[in-house]
Amino acid sequence: MAGLLVLFPGQGSQVPGMAEHLWEFPVARETFAEATEILGWDVGELCRHGTMEELTRTDRTQLAILTCSVATWRVLEERGADFSVAAGHSLGEYSALVATGHMSFADAVRVVEVRGRSMQACAEERGGTMAAVIGLEAEVVEEICASLAGVWPANYNSPGQVVISGTVEGVQAATGAALARGARRVLPLPVSGAFHTPLMAGAAEALAKALAQAEFKPGKRRFFSTTELRYPKADELAEVLARQLLAPVKFSQSMERILAGPEAPTAGLEVGPGGVLTGLVKRIAPDFPVDSTGDGASLKKALERVQSMGGTT
Repeated sequence: MAGLLVLFPGQGSQVPGMAEHLWEFPVARETFAEATEILGWDVGELCRHGTMEELTRTDRTQLAILTCSVATWRVLEERGADFSVAAGHSLGEYSALVATGHMSFADAVRVVEVRGRSMQACAEERGGTMAAVIGLEAEVVEEICASLAGVWPANYNSPGQVVISGTVEGVQAATGAALARGARRVLPLPVSGAFHTPLMAGAAEALAKALAQAEFKPGKRRFFSTTELRYPKADELAEVLARQLLAPVKFSQSMERILAGPEAPTAGLEVGPGGVLTGLVKRIAPDFPVDSTGDGASLKKALERVQSMGGTT
C-alpha cells in the first residue's frame, strides 16, 4: 500500500541456502536465470548450495544478494504488493532502484558485477578493515576518527552503533580510543577492505565508468539515498551511486528522516536475505512496525498479508 517502506539489505546479509525457499516461485527462478545468463555462472546454485566461504567473496556475494533481493520483491509484486518509498543499505540501493523502476535488473547486474570485482581488487591492493563501535554516541566516534589518520565513520547503523573503516593501523588505533572513551565493545568485521572511505577511490572510478553505460529512468516510486539523505532525481543517480563507495551509509539518519512528516510510511518490510535491517529499524524507531522476508516462514507471512489486504501490504 502507499504507506509501506521497503528496505533492501547489503553485503553481510548472506547465509548459505538463502534462496532455497524462493525456488517454488517461477518468477524467482526466472530472476536467477536472467542473472545467470548475463554473468555466465549459476547465481542460483551459489545462493542455494554455496558455502559461506563462497558467499563472502565480494565479487560474488554482492550479485547473490542483489539477485535474491530482486527475486523476493518480484514474488511479492506478482501478488500485488506495493510501496511508497524504497531504500537500501549500501549494495541494497541497487535492489531498491530496480524495485522503484529507476533501473533495470539487467543493468543492475552488470553494474554490480563491476562494483564487486573492483571493490575486491581495491581491497587486495590497498588492504583495510572495518569494526563496529557499540555504545558510543556518533559524535564521539566522529571525533575519534577526525583525530587519527586512515580511519573514517562508514556506517551509521543505529543509535549507539557506528561502523568505522580504514587502514588496519587506523582502525586499531580508533578501537583503542573508542574503548578508552567508554565504548561497550568494538567488534572487528570479517572484511578485508576499507569500504565507504576514500581508500575505495580506485573502485569508485571503475564503477563510474560502468554506471555511465546504465540507463536511469524517473521510476514509478520514490527512492531515498541513505548516503545523501535525500530523494535523488534520475539524472543524478549515476553520480550518487559512484559517490556512495566513498561516503558513509547514514542508515539511522535516513530512517529518522523517512519516518518524519505527513507522508511518512506506516509500516516497513525488509526484502531479501537475512533480517539485519529489520533489527536496526527496531532500535532506531521501536514503535514502527517492520517485518523481514529472509526465510520461508517470513516470506509466507508477508504474502498472506498481501493477499488478506487485497493485493497490498
